Amino acid sequence: MPLKLPRILPPGTFSKALLANPSYLSSTPQIVPINATWFMPNDPAKRTGAKSHTQLRIPHSRFFDIDTVKDASIDLPHMLPPASKFVAAMRKLKIRRDDWLVFYDSWENGILSAPRAAWTARLMGHESVSVLNNFKIYVDQQVGPVVKGEEGLYDYEGREIALQDEYPEDIKVVSGRVVGFDEVTGLARENLKNPGDVKVQIFDARPGGRFAGKDPEPRPGLSSGHIPGSISVPFMSLLDGNDKALLPSAQLREILDKAGVKDDGKMKIASCGTGVTAAVVELALEEAGYGEGEGERRVYDGSWTEWAQKADKELIVKNV
Repeated sequence: MPLKLPRILPPGTFSKALLANPSYLSSTPQIVPINATWFMPNDPAKRTGAKSHTQLRIPHSRFFDIDTVKDASIDLPHMLPPASKFVAAMRKLKIRRDDWLVFYDSWENGILSAPRAAWTARLMGHESVSVLNNFKIYVDQQVGPVVKGEEGLYDYEGREIALQDEYPEDIKVVSGRVVGFDEVTGLARENLKNPGDVKVQIFDARPGGRFAGKDPEPRPGLSSGHIPGSISVPFMSLLDGNDKALLPSAQLREILDKAGVKDDGKMKIASCGTGVTAAVVELALEEAGYGEGEGERRVYDGSWTEWAQKADKELIVKNV
């Protein structure tokens, strides 16, 4: 596919690119919109991504469910899926390896879970990936068509992909973009010993009250607080207050600089509650120009839900 779209994709650019797109049933490489909507488990309205997708979506969109495309063998909400499970999901959604994937969130969420889905795809080696910035602007400004209801919900299933063009089984996972509990534990212990000499910065995307240990976690039984040496960067601070779109790169740079992000060429780790909004921080770091080298930006996959259950008591810090 000849075109190359930006990682952070403005709705107008997306709409124009779709005009040159082949038919959604064409077997040739194309732009594929993917709805990755997700809601917090304590959502008062009990909304779900699947229901939101049915109610309002971009025509011919697929729905990528981060609650199901995950490693179900681990008792944590959003652990990265095995490569085989990701491949199976791509095949079911009639996606080719050389399609350009555009992930987006629901109208009401703004930017929330689409970056996590996009990060997952990139970690699975699918580099032709963008995040729509965002669906709320796309809808409110009537940038392009939308669909409501169940009619045509699975119209993309009519796309016929030749056997040789199916999503390959032997994909290479880019492991340098993720970090696990043991590595973060080692860093946390170093931070406790040498609080004034933090070697690897860890950024926490949760709201400040949960980071400080003052507000409860949305999952019952979990202590709030933060990893020793980590820095609070609530993901909402990276979004426009009105349309919940990711801010321009210059503003992101200013916010992250004030938060204490060092442009030192060293690894930077993003964390949150379950690894979802950590990907918003990771995307903001990329857009702002931090951590351009391979493996310099990573997401702590288990994030606070894993940390609060497994970390030693002294590794759970509270500012109270």
